[in-house]
Amino acid sequence: MSEARSYIPNSPPTIKDQMLADIGIGDLEDLFADIPESIRTNSTLHLPPSRSESEVRLQVEDLLSRNISTREMTSFLGGSVWPHYVPAAVDEIVSRSEFLTSYTPYQPEISQGMLQALFEYQSMIAELMGMEFANSSLYDWATALGEAARMCSRVTGRNEFLVPHYIQPDRLRTLQTFCEPAGIRIVELRQDNRTGTILQGDLHEKITSKTAGVYLEMPSYLGFLESRPKQIGEIAHEKGSLFVIGAEPISLGLFASPGELGADIAIGEGQPLGNHMNFGGPLLGLFACSGERLLRQMPGRLIGMTATKDGTSKAFTMALQTREQHIRREKATSNICTNEALCALAAAAYLSLMGPVGLERLAKTIFGNSTYAISRLSELGSLKVPLFDAQHFEEFVVGFDGAGLEASQVNAKLLQRGIQGGINLRDQFPELGESALYCVTELQSRKDIDRLAHTMRAVLEER
Repeated sequence: MSEARSYIPNSPPTIKDQMLADIGIGDLEDLFADIPESIRTNSTLHLPPSRSESEVRLQVEDLLSRNISTREMTSFLGGSVWPHYVPAAVDEIVSRSEFLTSYTPYQPEISQGMLQALFEYQSMIAELMGMEFANSSLYDWATALGEAARMCSRVTGRNEFLVPHYIQPDRLRTLQTFCEPAGIRIVELRQDNRTGTILQGDLHEKITSKTAGVYLEMPSYLGFLESRPKQIGEIAHEKGSLFVIGAEPISLGLFASPGELGADIAIGEGQPLGNHMNFGGPLLGLFACSGERLLRQMPGRLIGMTATKDGTSKAFTMALQTREQHIRREKATSNICTNEALCALAAAAYLSLMGPVGLERLAKTIFGNSTYAISRLSELGSLKVPLFDAQHFEEFVVGFDGAGLEASQVNAKLLQRGIQGGINLRDQFPELGESALYCVTELQSRKDIDRLAHTMRAVLEER
């Protein structure tokens, strides 16, 4: 590469030669001398010819035009990334340069705005979860679950963690990744085939003096609500275990908080709180707990409020930073080296705009829409809707065995008619037969739901 490159200011040969001379090497290849020849490629890379910026832009726009978003197609997909309306004010706030360019507030004296926003985020998440403390975010629900399991083990000195059978598969795999190096054994709890509730007899049998924590989701991955969550927490506490609840945050505008249900640790996914689906990420891990004993073991960081030296103004700083960058590695509670500050800021803006009344109204709207969808689809007699005999929020399972159709076939036929169906559960939970997980939020109108029911009827009649 002897010629100069348009976008690389130091690419002219004379400048490159001078740079090589200054660092004491004669050829650019010497920089890669430590890479073994066996893993280098000696063949020619078949790259397309270079193009101008305008040509590249046209090509990229042509590729993007082939995508179909949820703006053009009604979607009933959920499963841990959900379609929700994001107020324009939220996007405006997170797009401000003083927030958008702030990776993380390491220097409190110049980061008071972001620190205050994260302090407010923590305060609102703690109130929403019904807990005393919340950190200033983790990556997503899955990593929050992994951190919760390890935290339970640290606090109790035990090495088993109990989880429900019906858990989001990627969330379970992440939990396994966190637990295996720490020597924590994951134990699966059976759930009733009809209602989805955790079988308390199975819980009594499997919870032992080795159990660090018992995990419950409200609502579950499959959308149903556990009918006896407090009793599960009581059983955990009787055995000296911690009780962990994973919650979808908008549902807390309508249902009891993890704190009210007796949880020691509350986790969840903050994507519904003002964050777009973003092709599945970035997401936002919520994490909260109660009690001084747990506070000191909570992963991530906490923003604290104090006062300026002269006492005239409030001041904010990172109060607890229990990670390996800030304290001795063996005493760190986590090796996660960052957080989701911008997504947390979006959640803070969203919750501030919604307020308790707005969140309650939204939760009721979603509950009403999903209940209406269940009612309309259940009118199609060959379907089992919902598959579980329980109260549902936002998501529910549709069973197709009675219709003699595969979930993949139904999804393909719906897609041909401009509707994105639910998540095919055949591979995730084979015992559920041909079934799919459908999601209904505030963005699916009654008209959209009626269209789904009408289209589903047409699909069933084709078989």
